[in-house]
Amino acid sequence: MRISHKRNIQRKLHKQKPLLTNTISAVNNTLKIETVIEKAEIADVVASKPIVASKSVVALTPKQQQVLDIVVNHTDGLNPKGIGLEAGQEEAKAASWATGALKKLTEEGLVERIQLAGNKVLYKAL
Repeated sequence: MRISHKRNIQRKLHKQKPLLTNTISAVNNTLKIETVIEKAEIADVVASKPIVASKSVVALTPKQQQVLDIVVNHTDGLNPKGIGLEAGQEEAKAASWATGALKKLTEEGLVERIQLAGNKVLYKAL
């Protein structure tokens, strides 16, 4: 038998109307569900409290927190390589290690990026 023919037959079988006993029980079940939903909606309205606007809390990863602590300790600003070296990274990969965390911190507004001449960059805490 072809698969498409089989699919069509299955579709027709699923379209059959349920027996009378099944429809009565289905109607009773839907009535019960509707009453439960109405009770839940009333409870939600009463339980909800007014939302107070507060300063947004930024969830930082441990690496981002470590980079932020290093930048805060150096008030005059620090380049990414210096931040990586301060964190204990090797000299060859210190700048690239700190760059990802610094990018996220600048997006969140916790650190300010200062562009110096050429490709020199300093980061300061706000």
